[in-house]
Amino acid sequence: MDTAIREAVRRRYAAAALEAGGAAAGAGSCCGPPAASCCGPTGRAAFGAALYGEDEAAVAPDAVAASLGCGVPTTVADLHPGEVVLDLGSGAGADVLIAARRVQPGGRAIGVDMTPEMLELARRNVSAAGVDNVELLEGYLEDLPLPDASVDVVISNCVINLAADKHVVLREAARVLRPGGRLAVSDVIADPGVDDEARADMAGWTGCISGPLAKAGYRLALSDAGFEDVEILETHRVHLHAAAAIIRARVRTTLGPSCEPLRGGPATTTGRA
Repeated sequence: MDTAIREAVRRRYAAAALEAGGAAAGAGSCCGPPAASCCGPTGRAAFGAALYGEDEAAVAPDAVAASLGCGVPTTVADLHPGEVVLDLGSGAGADVLIAARRVQPGGRAIGVDMTPEMLELARRNVSAAGVDNVELLEGYLEDLPLPDASVDVVISNCVINLAADKHVVLREAARVLRPGGRLAVSDVIADPGVDDEARADMAGWTGCISGPLAKAGYRLALSDAGFEDVEILETHRVHLHAAAAIIRARVRTTLGPSCEPLRGGPATTTGRA
């Protein structure tokens, strides 16, 4: 358990949540330090509210304004009424609120975040949105406070890359998903062969404290966690050596007679909107 990484991430997103009551948090930090721009190497928006369309922003304007994410996972999660959706690192609540609207009637959206300041901001945003099918829980992505096989869909927005052990996070996601359940996340992926100097630079731009996985490593981690039908689609560049991507997969319906159930390890990570 890397407590240094956990505390660095917690401090970063606690500060973002407190900044100007939340609405300026995304504009100020854009998933990076306060001096960083929202723009990636192409000069286009790489993080935050600018990535959301008008329809998504209208659902939860305050939460979207505070977004620190690198995508909009709800656009590719194929959500349906009645489903239970879990947002890993729900931050200010943008994606969990959008998901909550889409699974009505009969569905629920659950957000898990480790940062009390972010949870408080999200609760205010949920109250302002008048949505009654959202549950917000404090917890770590490596030790989710949910029972086995309890959700239909897992989403996340630029958070898994912050984890000290992405493999544990993905195993936990597989554990809480029902057999055949879906994963649809936005995340940062590193280019193949990225050296330590480039990873250190990426940390300043994207908040990837322990560094993102490359595409091949992400595929392997998903397979090891119990996922199949993996799709990894690069959406835009966020750094000279990294890109934002949509990652989709499905939990295997069976693990085979020799496989033990997958269970997560010790707690370690974060959340962001």
